Amino acid sequence: MKHADSPASSVRVEANIGDGFWRKGPQDSLPPPDMMGAYMRNRPVLGAPVQGRKAWIIGSGIAGLAAAFYMIRDGGMAGEDITILDTLDVAGGSLDGAGNAEQGYIVRGGREMNWNYDNFWDLFQDVPALELPEGYSVLDEYRHVNDNDPNWSKARLMHQQGKIRDFSTLGLSKAHQWEIVKLLLKRKEELDDVTIEAYFSESFLQTNFWFLWRSMFAFENWQSLLEMKLYMHRFLDAIDGLTDMSALVFPKYNQYDSFVVPLTRMLKDKGVKVQFNTRAYDLDMREEAGSRTVTAIRCKSAGQDVQIALGPHDVVFALTGSMTEGTAYGDLDTAPVLARGNEEPGEDSDWTLWKRLAAKSPVFGRPEKFYGDVKGSMWESATLTCKASPLIDKLKELSVNDPYSGKTVTGGIITFTDSNWVMSFTCNRQPHFPDQPGDVLVLWVYALLMDKKGNHVPKTMPECTGREILAELCYHLGIADQIDAVAANTKVRLALMPYITAQFMPRAAGDRPHVVPEGCTNLALVGQFVETSNDIIFTMESSVRTARIGVYTLLGLPKQVPDISPTQYDIRNIIKGARALNGNQPFVGERLLHRVLGKTYFAHILPPLPETEDTLRERAESELAQLLGKGGQALAKASAWLERYSSGLRDKSK
Repeated sequence: MKHADSPASSVRVEANIGDGFWRKGPQDSLPPPDMMGAYMRNRPVLGAPVQGRKAWIIGSGIAGLAAAFYMIRDGGMAGEDITILDTLDVAGGSLDGAGNAEQGYIVRGGREMNWNYDNFWDLFQDVPALELPEGYSVLDEYRHVNDNDPNWSKARLMHQQGKIRDFSTLGLSKAHQWEIVKLLLKRKEELDDVTIEAYFSESFLQTNFWFLWRSMFAFENWQSLLEMKLYMHRFLDAIDGLTDMSALVFPKYNQYDSFVVPLTRMLKDKGVKVQFNTRAYDLDMREEAGSRTVTAIRCKSAGQDVQIALGPHDVVFALTGSMTEGTAYGDLDTAPVLARGNEEPGEDSDWTLWKRLAAKSPVFGRPEKFYGDVKGSMWESATLTCKASPLIDKLKELSVNDPYSGKTVTGGIITFTDSNWVMSFTCNRQPHFPDQPGDVLVLWVYALLMDKKGNHVPKTMPECTGREILAELCYHLGIADQIDAVAANTKVRLALMPYITAQFMPRAAGDRPHVVPEGCTNLALVGQFVETSNDIIFTMESSVRTARIGVYTLLGLPKQVPDISPTQYDIRNIIKGARALNGNQPFVGERLLHRVLGKTYFAHILPPLPETEDTLRERAESELAQLLGKGGQALAKASAWLERYSSGLRDKSK
């Protein structure tokens, strides 16, 4: 059985556009592998239900919750037959959001969303809305917020203690642009274990592009070049909105209230059970004739060892690894104390299950490639609960709308390019929590470099208390002399996360297991540390994708999970992307395209040019000379053809 094929169906569950050229023929009943849209919304016609089947889900993050959703909606399973096990005492995994105005709110991370998160929106268009009346979905709610409040930033990059740095272009030279183009052209197989800093020039790593990219997606220079490449393909359609963040959409509230609350409410209404304070640490397996079948789940619950025996038709969905495992917390006057070593997370860890699976067979990957370098995967965030202060006064200067208006505030993170920590901060729409008082704002701060001393505070960020991190932020905002007034009206809660970018660590083929590893009959692995055909990780979309692939495969559903949206192949996005990389100026050859297509049906795919028709002709011929060489016969013939072609378009009788 291939890893993504259903044992009960000939449908290849995990579609892969990269397998080869696709052409419709009489034997191809399915649409292209990356086909999106309403045709892909079909519900599979089910056979006879499997009597007595139970489903066990390890982890109540978005991947685990999505697995339960798809088993009910598409698999026809009863919610009462699904049980979720979780180490914590609250659902959501890394999608958290907690606290109050008195003690301070906390969110360890945030989520910026994209229009073509096709699996994620497929799920949430069927989840009842958090606040809108009955009949509306979370997607309806999300669209209502973002369609009426467009997102953008007017201060995306800052430097020199409070000055806005010009971020109107990506700041790439021709050599830098060529580095990106060559990366896009490379095959994935060429990039095993290659790091970003090993490929790009040092000057590239100082450009606007890299500050914008690394701060938005949380990439470190020493992390995976392959993952960066996949991100560039995934978000090619949004690259022209990278500078001002106008390509992004954000939820109304924090990620927990916006997504986890309505989804868990729906699942509980369907009868799904959640068992908290239960750590699954191993799976018993029966191996025979190349197949692997889970027979029991071993876990600790309330300090006791428990063995959950599986029936012959039961299925298991297990989270591998954890981004937020081992988080150390601090506050205004306390620095977080990390209890994790640099190489081993220890047995009492969410990594234990994956480690033990990997010891059974190479098909389960190599978890040590991801958890084995805490210094390389760690960063810290701070959540600020603020009342009026000089910090809020400064925030108002940098905001798109008044912070108390309920509309877009900073439009995403603001990054200080001369910060030794590469510090960023943001203020999303307020209130960020449903119960948040009207005179309180919640801001979020994070930094990428954990081994550098601050520009103002002579300590590394993990060594700092919340007050010291607040002082560093005020320094970069140009209000360092007002820190006492800021601290008096600000509560700070810190989260130091040792594995928060573990999924970005350099990797090679085989380091991550497939969703359904080779030979597995009743086990699917989900989350951020599994392999899919072409998708990225560190998104809610990728978590939902892994869950959907696992459900369709294990339940034998005759339905395909499409590959990522085909926007990366759209000529319009390629042209827009080339313009953006070239500082919003016409790229080499663009004027030739205008000469060829400017008066045709396809003219609308071309960005407007900054010159008149006469100048366009001259510059197009100049570009042609650059491409073909001056004075050659090829140039003369091409110029003559262009003139005849243009004349033919002007003559309406042709």
